[in-house]
Amino acid sequence: MCGIAGWITLKNSSAYDDTDAVLHSMCERIVHRGPDSEGLWWDDTVALGMRRLSVIDLKTGDQPVFSEDGTVVVMMNGELYNYREVRAELEKDRIMFVTKTDTEILPHLYKKYGDAFIEHVNGMYAFSLWDLARKRLILARDRFGEKPLYYGVFDNKLIWASELKALTAHPSVKTELDLNALRHYLSFDYVPAPLSIYKGIYKLPAAHILTVENGEIRTHRYWDVKDHATKTGKVETLAEKAEELRDLLSDSVRMRLVSDVPLGILLSGGIDSSTVAAFAVQHATERVKTFSIGFEEDSFDESRYARLVAKHLDTEHYEDKLSAATAGDLIEDIGKWLDEPLSDGSLIPTFLLARFVRKYVTVALGGDGGDELFAGYPMYRAHKIASMYRLLPGFVRNGLVRPAVEKLPVSHRNLSFDYKAKRFVRAAELDPVARHHSWFGSFALDDQDDLLTREVREQASADIYAAARDVYEKSPVKGDLARMQYLDVNFYLAEDILTKVDRSAMQVSLETRAPFLDPRIADYAFSLPMKYKLRGSNGKVILKKAVEPLLPKTIIQRQKKGFGIPIAAWLRGRLRYLLHDLLSPDRLKEQGIFEPAYVDRLISEHEQGIASHHKELWTLLVFQLWSRNFLK
Repeated sequence: MCGIAGWITLKNSSAYDDTDAVLHSMCERIVHRGPDSEGLWWDDTVALGMRRLSVIDLKTGDQPVFSEDGTVVVMMNGELYNYREVRAELEKDRIMFVTKTDTEILPHLYKKYGDAFIEHVNGMYAFSLWDLARKRLILARDRFGEKPLYYGVFDNKLIWASELKALTAHPSVKTELDLNALRHYLSFDYVPAPLSIYKGIYKLPAAHILTVENGEIRTHRYWDVKDHATKTGKVETLAEKAEELRDLLSDSVRMRLVSDVPLGILLSGGIDSSTVAAFAVQHATERVKTFSIGFEEDSFDESRYARLVAKHLDTEHYEDKLSAATAGDLIEDIGKWLDEPLSDGSLIPTFLLARFVRKYVTVALGGDGGDELFAGYPMYRAHKIASMYRLLPGFVRNGLVRPAVEKLPVSHRNLSFDYKAKRFVRAAELDPVARHHSWFGSFALDDQDDLLTREVREQASADIYAAARDVYEKSPVKGDLARMQYLDVNFYLAEDILTKVDRSAMQVSLETRAPFLDPRIADYAFSLPMKYKLRGSNGKVILKKAVEPLLPKTIIQRQKKGFGIPIAAWLRGRLRYLLHDLLSPDRLKEQGIFEPAYVDRLISEHEQGIASHHKELWTLLVFQLWSRNFLK
């Protein structure tokens, strides 16, 4: 696992006499991603840099790597899980390898297959490939967005890096808050690709390639799940399909256990991470280490389930605990390195867990992707309920049901009934895409009209759901709920979940791997009828059937809770000082982005228990932390 950075001169651009110093400066900003070594390479057109965390081929695996004739040079952040099989095939063509690293297959695949080379790799990655003969640059991001890649054009140079803080270390880069990106953040809780929080800087979306040739920049999608609408043949039973899935998951975990450094499993006690742990135990050559995080607040603490799984699988289990006092220190710490606002509250325990795990291992496998692929989120069931709810007459919905729900007493317990009911009725009237992201996110469009100052509203008026609607409408899969899953894979999974895990883990130099995010499993999941994923209120039907022989019934049958944290209570207690400091009327007035009176009302109602505005206040608080540290 590593971090990359670099730039390419497009045209009429002055060269730097101190290329090595600039490149080194960019790489220094991401030394946490790769503390073991640095690689720098450049010619008259392109400069490539990287920081390396040694995981595969510890002795000879430094980068860059080259093709045999030296005309193709590559630097990569990530892991290619099928590199041994690919290497064996390439060696049949008498290709000579000089290292044992996975990265070295890339230049040879490119020489053999041209632009189709990326079809032959299974992994997580962001890489830069320079073809010296054609003067052609390729930047690529993996199929699901496990590894990040930012880029922008400044002073006639295309400049890129794994993190914004590395990109902005280049002297040509100028940063300015993108107000439309801010509006997306306020709604989604993250900034969706291709936007970034800065104007003129973009994220390369998952499963996309960017090429630069003859001064022209082009991007295109190189992979997508297949359209199975016309698939015919024998109709297989749930048990038969579950067996196929079990084989796929087993092989995916096996591939991701390859490592030359200590490895463990992130175990929450949910079915996804427990599945990964179960298969890891089957394939590991030594006793598996598992790690979990607990909470002092009982309604949020699920560590007992992780202990149950660990005992069942006989793993070497380690556990840490998060308290309000610990969280306060962590939030201040996170604000110093999180270089793009991300208000997923589970970032805090994820970072704490990563920091704890890194004391014991360098690589950890987790269960990310299971909810999106196998319909685990309660929102999928909520869409079915919303369809029936909307059949009620308007006067019943708006005159009876909603007023009654809004009067429910406020509770700060994890996923309390009043919280879910209020969010449901407030968004039920919206179109499916807006409704879905309103359930996930913080500020609805009407709320933003009250939150943002007039000057900001006048400058930022884009339809924040336009890109999501486009993905939903053009989805290669059929059916409303399947398309919603596809939307989540491209938005929430790529730009929230995987971003949270990557930043938290790489900040402490921990590599994370997600066996569910194997393209074979994704394609298989989207080929299934919805009844094999969601049946009534029961999600992940086929996954539960697949792992039935491997896990305790308690784990398979328990309801999904998620990695929630007691933010609502913390904002009234341990974090109250931070809330009143960063969201004070004087600070907001000077900033000129948010209306002080509206924010003050949110704080007041939350503290008095009139309403729970913890999600909205947390989103604002994270932005303010980011702004204080990164916005000039």
